[in-house]
Amino acid sequence: MHYQIRTAGVVLASSLVLMGAGPQLVSVKQEIQVGQQAQAQIRRDVPAVSDATVNRYVDSIGARLVRQASGPKYPYSFDVANYREINAFALPGGPVWLHRGALSAAQNESQVAGVLAHEIAHIAQRHAASQMSKGMIANGLLSLLGALAGNDRGGQIAQVAGGLAAQGYMLKFSRDDERQADEVGAQIMKRAGWNPNGMVEFMQILKAQAGRDPGSVQTFLSSHPAPGERVTRLQQTVKRLGAGGTRDTAAFRQVKGRLGQMPAAPSMRTMRASR
Repeated sequence: MHYQIRTAGVVLASSLVLMGAGPQLVSVKQEIQVGQQAQAQIRRDVPAVSDATVNRYVDSIGARLVRQASGPKYPYSFDVANYREINAFALPGGPVWLHRGALSAAQNESQVAGVLAHEIAHIAQRHAASQMSKGMIANGLLSLLGALAGNDRGGQIAQVAGGLAAQGYMLKFSRDDERQADEVGAQIMKRAGWNPNGMVEFMQILKAQAGRDPGSVQTFLSSHPAPGERVTRLQQTVKRLGAGGTRDTAAFRQVKGRLGQMPAAPSMRTMRASR
């Protein structure tokens, strides 16, 4: 899931999709600042899994993947949202969220690594910065760059970050961005020692789940290309990379066991309705 960025009621990163890498008008420092403030807001709004074993496990996979990621040295972080829906999302500049539903749906560790690698690739390739830049151009808000670059950036950064809320302000990355995140994510997985076919397998799980329980993947499908389309491309990528590497571990099975002992995760829709 990805979120719109609003300032003074105006969408900066709109749902308008512009193909290609596009301009980069947002600096890495600004991107990190926006992401950090957005992360603080999302942590207030999103229920997080508090189990230390689960969190350490996800952190360890994320850290291993990040060591193989290119691009700026972002302050990556990993959190698990206590939602039943299958989803994951990345904020600008480093924060990554994985839904508990995605962990529960995964059948081996390489599938979890595939989900996280895809989100890490979005960050490493600066896709959010590109979308913010495109939104600024589309809305004639280039003057905001001056404010962000000035001495008094706190209020402007807070304005931009404030709209990154966890209540459905969705931003769709372009299809080119999603394809690149799959390709680069599979490469990161391979370098980190996981079998990149895990990413293909998880797409196949999503496709099957869409038929059994559409509501559990509705949010994911609204912000990502259809799994079937991605499977075909990813299979070609895996064939080129080679499918060797770790598929499963005892640590994954331990985490799955702990998840099964927890109270059922709430639905995002239920949580929103109760607010």
